[in-house]
Amino acid sequence: MYLLELGGEDDAFAAREAESAATGVRSIAPGLAVARGIAPERVRGLAYTHRASELLGRTDADLESARTLLEAATLERDDGSVAVRATDVHGETDIDTERAERVLGQVLVERGFSVDLDDPDHLLRAAFSAGSVDSTDAESEQDSVCALGWLAAESVRDFGTRAPTDKPFFQPGSMDPLLARAVANVAGARSDATILDPMCGTGGVLVEAGLVGADVIGTDAQAKMAAGARTNLEHFLDAPEPSPTGVERGSWHVGRGDATRLPLADDAVDGVVFDAPYGRQSKIETHRLEDLVAGALAEARRVASRAVVVADRSWQDEAKEAGWELEATFERRVHRSLTRYVLVLE
Repeated sequence: MYLLELGGEDDAFAAREAESAATGVRSIAPGLAVARGIAPERVRGLAYTHRASELLGRTDADLESARTLLEAATLERDDGSVAVRATDVHGETDIDTERAERVLGQVLVERGFSVDLDDPDHLLRAAFSAGSVDSTDAESEQDSVCALGWLAAESVRDFGTRAPTDKPFFQPGSMDPLLARAVANVAGARSDATILDPMCGTGGVLVEAGLVGADVIGTDAQAKMAAGARTNLEHFLDAPEPSPTGVERGSWHVGRGDATRLPLADDAVDGVVFDAPYGRQSKIETHRLEDLVAGALAEARRVASRAVVVADRSWQDEAKEAGWELEATFERRVHRSLTRYVLVLE
């Protein structure tokens, strides 16, 4: 079993993204989940999971319980130094994390481990969380949880280097790279997969999908946007070295095109992602907004078996009419006047 330390404000959405890198994901406390297995290289590319650790066990979120758990745990580590890092998820448990690190570190010393606080060979994560989660698992109904685990993989937190305003081509309203990475992952972005964005805009989703190894295809009805997306993709995906996630960057192709008439064969790609135009008064040159989204959903259904749609309202009825089944839906509040809906379609 593995412990997942989630990020962001929506644990359900974070857990859904984590399923692209882990099996049997289940929330156990605010900000924490467990999984039966992980793909470490995929964990490195997650947006809303910070770390995955080999789970030693879990108990109540107090220091004495954590100490007792660690004293009783089976510790099968190779030779090497260790250190402890503790976190109070959302600051809800009032745990003194520095003291927790000292106490748990002393337990490890007493069990024969050498401690190196600066550059340890093995890192023990101690996560303390309080609050309930929606779960059918009786064990998840604890008021508080402390979970201990040996760090196995961390996500690469370099999203600030790709802020929309810092990209070579920028337009207002561009999706932030954290959400772009997450929806790309949910759509199936990974090495040996092909991801399509038929309304690619500045190419933000395609950049994030390419950085986790997917080959990407983008179209946009506006020549300006297609050209700008090409500029961004060239900047971020044409470097010869592996991406920060440790995988080879995917290939890319962007052209001007109509999302309702894609120049692709049936089942040509593995997943489709698009960020639908916002607002009922959106200015679209060739289609009414409703016709554009409905047509794009139908074309996505033709060329792929999975799609993720981001919009300022739910397009569930149009998705069902296009032949999709709704796997999940999430609401992500951007600011007071904008909530993004995320539909996961199969």
